[in-house]
Amino acid sequence: MKIIDGGVTAAAGFEAAGYEAAIKYQNRMDMALLYSRVPCRAAGVFTGNVVKAAPVLWDKEIVAHSPYAQAVVINAGIANACTGKQGYDCCRQTAQKAGEMLDIPADSVLVASTGVIGWQLPLDKLKAGVEKLAEKKAATPEAGLDAVKAMMTTDTVPKQAAAQIEIGGKTVTVGGMCKGSGMIHPNMSTMLGFVTTDLAISKELLQEALSEDVKETFNMISVDGDTSTNDTLVVLANGLAGNAEITERNEDYAKFREALHYVNLTLAKKMAGDGEGATALFETKVIHAATKEEARTLCKSVVCSSLTKAMIYGHDANVGRIMCALGYAGVDFDPEKVDLYCEAGGDRMQICKDGMLTDYDEEKATKLLSAPEVSVIVDMHRGDAEAAAWGCDLTHEYVNINADYRS
Repeated sequence: MKIIDGGVTAAAGFEAAGYEAAIKYQNRMDMALLYSRVPCRAAGVFTGNVVKAAPVLWDKEIVAHSPYAQAVVINAGIANACTGKQGYDCCRQTAQKAGEMLDIPADSVLVASTGVIGWQLPLDKLKAGVEKLAEKKAATPEAGLDAVKAMMTTDTVPKQAAAQIEIGGKTVTVGGMCKGSGMIHPNMSTMLGFVTTDLAISKELLQEALSEDVKETFNMISVDGDTSTNDTLVVLANGLAGNAEITERNEDYAKFREALHYVNLTLAKKMAGDGEGATALFETKVIHAATKEEARTLCKSVVCSSLTKAMIYGHDANVGRIMCALGYAGVDFDPEKVDLYCEAGGDRMQICKDGMLTDYDEEKATKLLSAPEVSVIVDMHRGDAEAAAWGCDLTHEYVNINADYRS
């Protein structure tokens, strides 16, 4: 696998654009378009929240029942959630407008929204934006970056990734973009994310690959414990790489899974590290657990804990915070067999052995926990399973951002 620059326009046949439609924000792009020159196989995973935004309902229908997908229209600023029939009609009319401009069926157009919940979208601005996006779309890296920037809300940096593999003598590219900084607690998955590939693969295996991979990537991050109403992750595969279509779980399928995992994991970690107000990416890795599910449960309990997140912000190696979060995770274990380590920048120190505080150097621990990327390693001494989860520290700025989010 080769890591390359770029995002959703890296794969053959994909174009993108960003545009300032003034949906909510002023003097910045807030609408994006993703388009494939040929029809795509589509797979998707969506929010586990019972309250689902209109675009989620629309996209689930397209992914499940339309013969193919070919475009995505995205807006930032207003989420089109809790908007009833009017909100769903807005999705339909947006898709119809995109279909007219791109000369494709309306039921091949996905829509996605992010922003304030409860407000209705200005349909006139959406339609005008679609016209401009259709005119501007291009296959360049710059166009892909514009699309990422246009769907940002409280994100501080654009998030994209891409990789290449060789399948059947053909170069296959997988690229992706996502946004997400707050209301991040996937189930699946808290964000807007779009992955493109020129791979030829059956719809069934594309969906399987995505559904399995999110368990180790987007479903293993948390910023604030809130699962959004708009969570959407879609993969589009247009087949333009020219490989023989993958229809079984063979070596070619495994290669694709590797590239998809790299893109998904890179994007997921970028979101965790860019949590609202965050100053550090916080990783918890559980090793020697009895089962994979046990390992996942334990490490997510630690990264989701407000106390451990505040601990990272304060650069304080407070063993009690970590042990407490492990203890209420719902896993029955012997606390007197647990070892804990802090790690950053290739340096590691043990802070707990057999469930008891070690005589560690407080000054060194503070230095480790002051790094921009911090890891806590939890050794359960119960088996061979392991898992990792990612989050961020909890800062004063998180409260400031969310106290006046609508304004």
